[in-house]
Amino acid sequence: MAFSLLFPRLGAGTFTRSCADMICSTTAAGSHLTAIRAAPLTAALLSKRWNSSAQKKEITPAVEDLERLNKLRNIGISAHIDSGKTTVTERILYYTGRIKEIHEVRGKDNVGATMDWMDLEREKGITIQSAATYAQWGNTNLNIIDTPGHVDFTIEVERALRVLDGAVLVLCSVSGVQSQTITVDRQMRRYNVPRISFINKMDRAGANPTRIIDQIRNKLKIPAAALQVPIGAEDAFEGVVDILSKKAIYNRGTRGEDLVYEEIPAHLVETVNNAREELTAALAEVDDEIGELYIEEKQPTDQQLHNAVRRATIARKFTPVLMGSAIKDKGIQTLLNAVVSYLPNPTEIKNTMLDIDNNEKPVDVVPYSHEPFVGLAFKLEEGKYGQLTYIRVYQGRLEKGQFAHHVKSGKRVKVSRLVRMHSNSMEDVDSVGAGEICALFGIECASGDTFTDGTVNCSMSTMFVPDPVISLSLTPKDKNSPNFSKALSRFQREDPTFRVHVDAESKQTIISGMGELHLDIYVERMRREYNVDCITGKPQVAFRETATRKSQFAYTHKKQTGGAGQFGRVVGYIEPIDPEEHAELPHEFVNNVVGGNIPSQYMAACEKGYIDGLHEGFMVGHPIVGVRMVLEDGAAHSVDSSELAFRLATFHAFRESFKASSPRILEPVMTVEVSAPVEFQGTVLGSLNKRKGMIVDTETQEDYCVITSEVPLNNMFGYSTELRSATQGKGEFSMEYKRHSPVLPNIQEELIKDYQKKQAEKK
Repeated sequence: MAFSLLFPRLGAGTFTRSCADMICSTTAAGSHLTAIRAAPLTAALLSKRWNSSAQKKEITPAVEDLERLNKLRNIGISAHIDSGKTTVTERILYYTGRIKEIHEVRGKDNVGATMDWMDLEREKGITIQSAATYAQWGNTNLNIIDTPGHVDFTIEVERALRVLDGAVLVLCSVSGVQSQTITVDRQMRRYNVPRISFINKMDRAGANPTRIIDQIRNKLKIPAAALQVPIGAEDAFEGVVDILSKKAIYNRGTRGEDLVYEEIPAHLVETVNNAREELTAALAEVDDEIGELYIEEKQPTDQQLHNAVRRATIARKFTPVLMGSAIKDKGIQTLLNAVVSYLPNPTEIKNTMLDIDNNEKPVDVVPYSHEPFVGLAFKLEEGKYGQLTYIRVYQGRLEKGQFAHHVKSGKRVKVSRLVRMHSNSMEDVDSVGAGEICALFGIECASGDTFTDGTVNCSMSTMFVPDPVISLSLTPKDKNSPNFSKALSRFQREDPTFRVHVDAESKQTIISGMGELHLDIYVERMRREYNVDCITGKPQVAFRETATRKSQFAYTHKKQTGGAGQFGRVVGYIEPIDPEEHAELPHEFVNNVVGGNIPSQYMAACEKGYIDGLHEGFMVGHPIVGVRMVLEDGAAHSVDSSELAFRLATFHAFRESFKASSPRILEPVMTVEVSAPVEFQGTVLGSLNKRKGMIVDTETQEDYCVITSEVPLNNMFGYSTELRSATQGKGEFSMEYKRHSPVLPNIQEELIKDYQKKQAEKK
């Protein structure tokens, strides 16, 4: 029921009494307009008297905006590599009329999928950069971001999920929950993103959706239940039965564009009834209304189940599971209906920003266009017209020609061109409202920066950026080429996980990233996009150093050269932090000084001295982590003490006590998941053991096996070539950072000797 039909039925006094409790819903294309109660805009509106002038002047624009937002979904397509994300997105674009032809990821027509627009993506058959597009399904607008599955490009998933309201988690019907699936699940939880699970590749041999649903429950630890029952499986997969409507759904036509609804096949009636019972039981655990009916042994209606699935999904207590085969053009339209029906619109997601003028106090974002503009730049690209900045508009409206305030720099920038993206093509627009995703040209900023209209001084919380785990030395063949530094500068702005620094002693340029493939892609992009050929050095692993026992210090920094000298004394101890805390708390400084022995104005300098000491360890020259420094006492001089004196005193005190703390070298350990035919299982296990891998899990499915192990990154170089040759090209693996762990004593000795040898050669 549209708002234009609803409002005439309300009297002058009725509106203010009933608006907050009114829920409007439509069933067309599965769209559901949410309770006005949930909309923050109503507080201002309800204080107004309802009259014809107010209706025309104030209520109508707000209602139009609310109706627009209710018909908007911002979704991402995420999964483990090779689960079929890009193929699913290609079908979504086709069925929504966004594209006229379907092309495959590894197509024989040399065109490739729409969202994989980079030449490298089409050559390698993988997604490297997340790509944004928009489409319309029924009367609902969809902003879609297709993300990479490879762990080396995890930042693309991270920043996409940061700005999205919902997601589709794609799982392979055979492989199920894999290592990168768990990573994506963790990212969705980090940004509170509700998800629908879609079991893809139902046409594959060994397809088993029941086992995959169990994996979602047990491995991802989220309640899940199917909304569909498959009609056949593997090469006999024909369609699905919708559990709520109890209708069989088939895709007909040359590309499955026609949906045909029929009665449930007789042999599946009992299976469907059992699946409905399972769905009801799962919802009873997470939804109060269904829980009460379940206890009273009453059967919920289709609408009650439908509403419960939506509530539980948006509350992130449950994930509905759908199934299909994107490559065979089956199940995508029902997935789109589920996106509209069960994933939230921008008004149903709580976003907060930090009030800079009020000590960064969290403030709720009001997702309406009449509010002051607030937007987050979440992705940068270098286009032929300059830097292209992707922005999610969280609040207010962004218009072409207006000025935007860059919160970080304080500069005002003019929005000269505003576009909506469709992969690498774009459409100019005059304005975008709250909840939309757009792109700007010619704006200098970094990924994660906030823009406002200048009337509010707030910043959106930025995204999580993991630390690099591997480094390469990089030397251009043509040392006079200006494009070398230009390319590195651009890649750093685009990708926060890509780091560049110049080694102070060797003067070599060092690039760091999330894996071998990550760095290889950037080296190849430099050659193709900037015509810069580079020579790469041996990969360097990101080792860390840490303390293993408590160590006391009492250090006095004293220097007298005539006139005012330097004096600072610090007393305390350092101790290791529990390794479980390393990820969240890599180091900590504690001030336990009492009695003013160290004046409070020097305490910040003491902490800076401690931070200085963490940058480079003395064993292999890598950063120090997992150490807590506790300052207990000290002394100051009325004339000679200064910030510099206490900074140096703390620095040297930390270095001396660290050497006495039985330090250890830590190396990155990776979770390695290998998939290979069963006949090669012994060979794969042997190769992982040879690389000092610890086998965590082995799972055999039909004619192939999946082996999960934890292996030091330093032992994984060249593994892809070894695996291919050992499995006749049939094996594949994925690798993800797990943690830093101590190296073996003999390895530590070798690393220290190598480091000392290099240092001696430089002298």
